[in-house]
Amino acid sequence: MNEMPVRVIPDALAQIRAENERTGTHIAVLDDDPTGTQTVAGVPVLTSWSVTDLRWALERGPGVFFVLTNTRSVGPEEARARNAEIAANLSTAATNKRVRLVSRCDSTLRGHYPLETDVHEAAGRYDAMLFSPAYLAAGRITMDDVHWNRRGTELVPIATTEYARDATFGYRSSNLRDFILEKTGTRWRPDDITSLDLTTIRTGGPDAVRDLLLRVHGCRPVIVNAVAEEDLEVVTLGVQLAEREGRRFLHRSGPSLVRVLGGLPIRPPLRHEQLYPRGPRPGHGLVVVGSHVGHSTRQVAELLELPDLATVVLDVPALLASGDTAAVAADVTAALGGSDVLIATSRELVRGDDPDEGREIAGRVSRAIVDIVSMAHAKAALRFVVAKGGITSSDIATSALKIRRAEVLGQLFPGMVSVWLTADGEADAGLPFVVFAGNVGDTSALADAVTLLRGQHRQGR
Repeated sequence: MNEMPVRVIPDALAQIRAENERTGTHIAVLDDDPTGTQTVAGVPVLTSWSVTDLRWALERGPGVFFVLTNTRSVGPEEARARNAEIAANLSTAATNKRVRLVSRCDSTLRGHYPLETDVHEAAGRYDAMLFSPAYLAAGRITMDDVHWNRRGTELVPIATTEYARDATFGYRSSNLRDFILEKTGTRWRPDDITSLDLTTIRTGGPDAVRDLLLRVHGCRPVIVNAVAEEDLEVVTLGVQLAEREGRRFLHRSGPSLVRVLGGLPIRPPLRHEQLYPRGPRPGHGLVVVGSHVGHSTRQVAELLELPDLATVVLDVPALLASGDTAAVAADVTAALGGSDVLIATSRELVRGDDPDEGREIAGRVSRAIVDIVSMAHAKAALRFVVAKGGITSSDIATSALKIRRAEVLGQLFPGMVSVWLTADGEADAGLPFVVFAGNVGDTSALADAVTLLRGQHRQGR
């Protein structure tokens, strides 16, 4: 761990927020799955990107808003088309408004890079692309240009984890300079990539960050090292200083920098009564688990120890063979009449022979889950919904619950597991929708989340 002390700037977030307000800066976060909202609270989130919806978010005033693109679940051409459409609509909606664009990326480096940033670079002039995948609350840090995953007291290079073996977005390099070269081919030489290192950040402060950024042109990549929240505060203040000099930056960012770019304070985890600001809701809760990473499976095992929880397992091989979801939906609806319900896909992951076939299988399973939740939601009142896994969260929000506009209420745990509250005018206004990434929280987190939503306390905890 870097022994250099962090540089603490008093009231840094207030300064960042004040500059955003002074310049009228809106921070549009294009989130490739819903889990990017895990560090923010009190901001709007859209699952649609029509000009009308984007104007709704922009009219909330300067600051952060999210647009859920869900591009991590689709192939390259669809991802390209979605980003191009959003860029065009945002340009129309944001007439005479200043917008800072963030292409939100997974802190474990999975996603359509450099495709997504390429689309936005083509749509606007940028001097640099700041690559900052850190997600500090989940133990994902960048130091000496290497991206690390914290496991207890141990730091593990990210390329040695299961995330790097992803069938669609796999990679070999933990060093972000090498990762960029791996993903972009011959576009850049090693010397074209700039490192915003901890020495510059902690010794030189915002002025040094500004000076470094002023030397970068042609939308060349800049690696942002960060181990502590204060590092990102210094970086953001430096970005704002460089913007005063007329520079323009594109961001490829994990969850941590997003909050700091907006000057948003860290809020404590939500209490039970805050989850239901409109008062108690009828019915029971629904938990949907689509994530197959080993950590999710361990979390499900502990969830099953809770009382008053019915379980419906979706047999994926059988589903792929028959496509029949009506019987499962009937089982879920009946179970919701008496208790909370867990819908979980069978834990054995069915893979394709290549990324396209793997996406097609995942899409069929996702559509089946959406059908089941939609049918159950039409017949049973839902007190809350928890969706485990990024793609699962997106599909449930947009296709099953038909959420178009919502507000990020906050998080269930420090810096992770967001709760969205469906906006007024939505079909189920006030429904708490919990976005639970597949790769975060300890083994008890899923059970703890359901317990909190119930307003209960777990014995022995």
